[in-house]
Amino acid sequence: MEGPAGLGRAEPPPEPAGGPLAGTRVVEFAGIGPAPFACLLLAELGADVVRVDRPAAPGLAGLPHDVLARSRPAVAVDLKSAAGLALARALVDRADVLVEGLRPGVMERLGLGPDPCLATNPRLVYGRMTGWGQDGPLAERAGHDITYAAVSGALHACGTADKPIPPVNVLADFGGGSLYLVAGVLAALLARATTGRGQVVDAAMVDGSASLLTMVHGLVGAGHWADRRQVNLLDGGAPFYDTYRCADGRWVAVGALEPQFYAELLDRLGVAHDAPQLDVAAWPRLRETLTAAFAARTRDEWAEHFAGSDACVAPVLSLTEAPDHPHLRARGTFTELDGVVQPRVAPRFSATPGREPTAAAPPGPEGEALVRRWGLPEDLVSAAVLPGAAPTHATPGDPPHV
Repeated sequence: MEGPAGLGRAEPPPEPAGGPLAGTRVVEFAGIGPAPFACLLLAELGADVVRVDRPAAPGLAGLPHDVLARSRPAVAVDLKSAAGLALARALVDRADVLVEGLRPGVMERLGLGPDPCLATNPRLVYGRMTGWGQDGPLAERAGHDITYAAVSGALHACGTADKPIPPVNVLADFGGGSLYLVAGVLAALLARATTGRGQVVDAAMVDGSASLLTMVHGLVGAGHWADRRQVNLLDGGAPFYDTYRCADGRWVAVGALEPQFYAELLDRLGVAHDAPQLDVAAWPRLRETLTAAFAARTRDEWAEHFAGSDACVAPVLSLTEAPDHPHLRARGTFTELDGVVQPRVAPRFSATPGREPTAAAPPGPEGEALVRRWGLPEDLVSAAVLPGAAPTHATPGDPPHV
């Protein structure tokens, strides 16, 4: 399967009127990684998100395509100035949700911690995204996806028998971080509809990445999962749930777990295996059989051979190939903004579809117009909003916590 020469995707859906979060106001204090991705999701689900960015800082090199900053306007504000702080507080007082992803204590030192914000806006949902959480012995320490996943036990389950291998940074940053923050914010908004009051959402990547392994912990407790890599049903230990190199050096993925799918796999490959599927002692011999079989044809030949079957065999596509897969084209899963191919928002809604993504833009008139629509006084906007923003999207003097 060749990579896309042109996207060739289905036409995007018509521009929706709002989205499921239409009318929800979110103020985002810019950071990096999981918190911006959470705000991207909120924005494309219809929320009215404004990103409060830092002033332009000389000597900082920008990223050419900051796709995590897409779909929402920004204003540049010096939060350490009286005017900037006043504007930030005015935005918070008008917001339904606040999202920040800085180290514990940073927002408090700026005068924007939960206590003063909830005092003036008791309906506020205050979303906090950190690696280690707001408390605990490691709360003040730096870290990244790999370290949070390591401590949570999630990294131990990923990789080969010889060593743990991080699955890019989706395990803690975006899976255990952004998605849990969004779930927490939405749950707090639902609770507010009943109680009338907001609350703090403490989303820690170490907690989220541990939570993602809930099923595996259950299997360990039941004696159905060994606490080692590549010996279990879903970690590459089972030969019928693994990847295989093809004649052209590319790969196919096999996920024939159920007996009927496993039988179809063997039948389509034209191979025999006389031992029961779950006979672990026979797995090495089965793996040799499957390895030799898949090495006989190219990846795309196997993709065509298994098309229309339930053997659960799929080509392993590269990042540049995936957007041109016929299924993803038909669903319009990807779009292109400023020459960068990127996924559209998920999930999908029948009555209130999400918004089409728009390209990331530096702080400017669109952000200023949005804060004015929120009812901020003109003199406050003029005094506090600064031209430009540093491309790192972090608060000056305080390192990010991702």
